[in-house]
Amino acid sequence: MFNDKTILITGGTGSFGKVFVRRLLNDYKPKKVIIFSRDELKQFEMSQEFNDPCMRYFIGNVRDKERLKQAMRGVDYVVHAAALKQVPAAEYNPMECIKTNIHGAENVIHAAIYNKVEKVIALSTDKAANPINLYGATKLCSDKLFVSANNMVGDLPTRFSVVRYGNVMGSRGSVLPFFKKLVANGATVLPVTHEEMTRFWITLDQGIEFVIKNFQRMHGGEIFVPKIPSMRITDLVKSFGDNVTYKIVGIRPGEKLHEIMCPADDSHLTLEFDDHFVIQPTIQFSHAVNHKVNLLGEIGNSVKTGFEYNSGTNYDFLSVGELKEMNTIGEPVAV
Repeated sequence: MFNDKTILITGGTGSFGKVFVRRLLNDYKPKKVIIFSRDELKQFEMSQEFNDPCMRYFIGNVRDKERLKQAMRGVDYVVHAAALKQVPAAEYNPMECIKTNIHGAENVIHAAIYNKVEKVIALSTDKAANPINLYGATKLCSDKLFVSANNMVGDLPTRFSVVRYGNVMGSRGSVLPFFKKLVANGATVLPVTHEEMTRFWITLDQGIEFVIKNFQRMHGGEIFVPKIPSMRITDLVKSFGDNVTYKIVGIRPGEKLHEIMCPADDSHLTLEFDDHFVIQPTIQFSHAVNHKVNLLGEIGNSVKTGFEYNSGTNYDFLSVGELKEMNTIGEPVAV
């Protein structure tokens, strides 16, 4: 679907952007791939690796609506990956997080509608479901903005959807590369915030495949949630070997014990498909949409009242052995 199309990725120099671009260049023949981000050094470094003639690099910030409108001229598809994502940093710098994650989302929406972009997918996080931290609250607001944007388009073709998933294995700032670095430096005791803590666990390749599939599936207005395994933080420690143990350091500001991707309060809106869930919009659109049948013809069924997709009660947990095997996989390029 990306052949002869122009794709723009906000925050495109990040871990997701680099692997997504590699997938685009390997599997498709895009007309243009536009990297929109604010760091000139990261763009320079990325351009050394990704120098295909279709590549374009735009310096800009999602806080700047006019620059986004310029960058989206002639664009067919947008992946909105730009965000301030560090939970403690957001707690200490809330206004900066709001400017990027909320106002930036609004700017992406206006620029996409202005340029009649065909489809936009915004990347979300499990922290947006029943948020207790500032980062999660801003991403919930962003999700709501992108869903409701489908009511702003009138007779224009632009459609917006959201992809929500859990911790990305090996991405910058995640626990796996942090632990790996400590162990490589000789540490035998790793810091754990709480021994009962669990997280949803997904690889970058799985996340990218899910995003691509949802460009094909989307009507507009869906929040797509993949069915993925959970991991126990103590099992992750055990996966580094019998000589590695942990110490409890306490939960960080804004941190949860378990993460949720489909809240129980949204169970009346949640549909279950073979390999994913869809949270339908809380509002009705001016154009009729049947989210129970997606554009690939896949059929979803309503979940039971009170259903919650929680990392602590997930049906699928990674074993210590599986985590150990995943630890040996090469880390994605750093952001």
